[in-house]
Amino acid sequence: MHLYEYEEELISKGIKYIGGTDEAGRGPLYGPVVAACVVLPLNYQNDEINDSKKLTEKKREKLFDVIKEDALSIGIGIVDAEKIDEINIYEASKLAMIKAYNEAKKNLKIEHLLTDAMELDIDIPVTKIIKGDAKSITIAAASIIAKVTRDRMLKEIDLKYPMYGFAKHKGYPTKAHLEAIKKYGLIDGYRKTYGPVKEVLDESR
Repeated sequence: MHLYEYEEELISKGIKYIGGTDEAGRGPLYGPVVAACVVLPLNYQNDEINDSKKLTEKKREKLFDVIKEDALSIGIGIVDAEKIDEINIYEASKLAMIKAYNEAKKNLKIEHLLTDAMELDIDIPVTKIIKGDAKSITIAAASIIAKVTRDRMLKEIDLKYPMYGFAKHKGYPTKAHLEAIKKYGLIDGYRKTYGPVKEVLDESR
């Protein structure tokens, strides 16, 4: 399957403004979950765009600028660690996507939204696509915007707390990251409901 099939089907039904949404940061122990909603021009094609996980960081950064330039609208939704702990990561991911959609629709009236297997309660039809970031160019574009946006946030935090190594692991539970939190303790922004973080909290009590 190529990445234009879902978009082409909707365009054939007369739908012009198709949004795609995806999130980055479900698995990390630290930081927010970040979602993006992207609306690309009608019949837009760029064969370099793909699921962000399949691209190098350098390629993602390059495509981030291309998508920013070419997209009709982009929205970003951010949900912090405190809210993730309060409502769980699945609900937080949905909330981030809805925020991103609401931001993107300020610029134009999105008619249909494609999501990466997520059911969203919004005011337009939603098509859930399993592994959507590998099957839809619009979702793939959103995955790149979300991933690069979140990675840049973590690099900023790394400047403040270099001993944790956020620029490298982006908050994911790598061996080096787990060793750092055991050595230096927890700072604001950790997801306290996540197992390895809970362990550190329990040990410090």
